[in-house]
Amino acid sequence: MMGGWWDRHMVPRLIGFCCSQPPVMKLRAGIVPLAEGDVLELGAGGGANLAVYDRAKVRRVTGIDPSDGLIALANERMAQADRGFFQLEKGVAEELPFPTARFDTVLCTFTLCSVQDPARALAEAKRVLKPGGRLLFLEHGLSPHDDVRKWQRRIEPLWKPIAGGCHLTRPVTDSVTAAGFHVAARNGGYMEKSPKFAAWVEWGEARPA
Repeated sequence: MMGGWWDRHMVPRLIGFCCSQPPVMKLRAGIVPLAEGDVLELGAGGGANLAVYDRAKVRRVTGIDPSDGLIALANERMAQADRGFFQLEKGVAEELPFPTARFDTVLCTFTLCSVQDPARALAEAKRVLKPGGRLLFLEHGLSPHDDVRKWQRRIEPLWKPIAGGCHLTRPVTDSVTAAGFHVAARNGGYMEKSPKFAAWVEWGEARPA
């Protein structure tokens, strides 16, 4: 069984590598620049989104992540100019250490697959949004196609311990709407150059309903 040394040392490197590949960065570049104002980034360890924020629209980004290894990776990637723009704290999405109605935007990219409780994480995201604020999401998860779902369910028990608890079969947009958000449009597709069982992604912007 994986754990211990693997989770501390290898999982952050694996996630940092996989989540910053060109097809993934192309998807990030389509959603991250929509962030505005004071931004909370869930699962921000690794710092992959730093390169694609529209800094003319964002005052400050507060990131939260439970992984010491990914936080260290983000700190390595940060240039001096980033340090006044991006503040990274250790914590979990299910228990955000911020007051209600604190942020203009909550950004969630490739995070809901590995949190302990996606519904609770989304409820917390909704709580900390200001009135009129937006949730921006880009997540991989359950495919809409039966043949791919079959393989996702078969592979997931082996995949989770290797990939830091990452799930392949969690619904994305349906989870966002179930948490009390209105999603402007359903967007989804398979990432380029990735095995289909791990390649289905959905993205969009949502406001509390």
